Amino acid sequence: MMLLRRLPSTAVSVTTTALSRRYTSPNFFSTQPRLQSLNSPSFYPKLSLLSFSSTSEITSEFNDLITEKSSKRGPLKPGLYLVGTPIGNLEDITLRALRVLKSADVILAEDTRHSGKLLHYYSIKTPLLSYHKFNESQREQTVLKSLKQGEIVALISDAGMPGISDPGTELVKICVDENIPVVPIPGPSAFLTALSASGLSTDEFTFVGFLPKLAASRKERLMASASETITQIFYVPPHKLYQFLEESYPIFGDSRQCVIARELTKIHEEFWRGTLGKAKEAFSTLQPKGEITLLIEGNANCNVETPSECQLENDLRELISGGHSLSSV
Repeated sequence: MMLLRRLPSTAVSVTTTALSRRYTSPNFFSTQPRLQSLNSPSFYPKLSLLSFSSTSEITSEFNDLITEKSSKRGPLKPGLYLVGTPIGNLEDITLRALRVLKSADVILAEDTRHSGKLLHYYSIKTPLLSYHKFNESQREQTVLKSLKQGEIVALISDAGMPGISDPGTELVKICVDENIPVVPIPGPSAFLTALSASGLSTDEFTFVGFLPKLAASRKERLMASASETITQIFYVPPHKLYQFLEESYPIFGDSRQCVIARELTKIHEEFWRGTLGKAKEAFSTLQPKGEITLLIEGNANCNVETPSECQLENDLRELISGGHSLSSV
C-alpha cells in the first residue's frame, strides 16, 4: 500500500512497507554480461529498440491471446485510457495494454515516429495523433470532442506512464472535470525500476523528476531535497549529468551515496554506485548516452545546519536575480 503526498514542487513523496538493503560499492554493476571499459570510445553505442527473435511468430501468438481475451471481456467502454508502454525493452508491455491500443479509435502519442515502431512490431493499425508539450493545449478541445462523442482514446508517451514527467496531466484534469472516464493501464516506470535495484532505502522516497530550468530554482529544489531523510529520485538528461553533479555536490556533500541508472531494460543497462564526490570525478570526462535516473540517499543527519547570515543574504540575492519576487522568497 502506498501513501503519496505532494511536496512544494512537482516532487512526490512515497511511503512503502518494502524492505531495503544498502549497497554502496562505487563500481559499475551491469545486469548484462561484462561490457567494455569506461574509457573505450565505443562504451556508449547508439541503441535502438530491442526486438525478439522470430518476430512474426511471437506477434501472431500475442494477437491470438488478445483476440481470445477480448472475446471474453467484451468491447472496451468509451473514455481516456492512459497506457503504460516499455521504457526500452519491447517485451515489457502487458496484454491489456496491447488490447487497448488495438481497440482504440485513436492513439495520442508524444512522438508518432517513435511509437509507430512499437505499433508496427505488434501489428497494431490504430491511427496515431501527435500529442506533446508543444501542441498539448491546441489538441485538448479536439480530443475532448472525440471523447464526448463516445470514442475510445488511448494516450501513450515515448516511454513509461503518461503524465509522469510526460504530457497528459492537463488532459486528465479536463476529463475529470467533464466526468469523462479516465482508465489507467499500468506499465513500466523508470524511477520505480531504478529504485527497486538501487540498493538504497525504498521505505520512503521522493520522486522529483526533472529539475527546473532556472539555476536559482534548481538550487532551491536541491536544497529542499538535501535536507530530506528519504531517498531522492531525479530524471537527468545525459548531456546535463555533469551539471547536475556540479550543482548537487556542494549541497548534498561529497560523501552522500548515489546511484546513476542508465539505459534501463535495454542491452547496455547499467548502474553506477558510489558517492557524489566519486561520481563528479568519474563523469568529469565522460558523457553517457541514454536516459538517466539518478538516486541520492537520504540525509542520515536529521539535524539540519542553520545557515549563517552571510549564506542567507547570498541565497536571497540569487533567488531574486533568478526571477523570484521578494515576497515569495
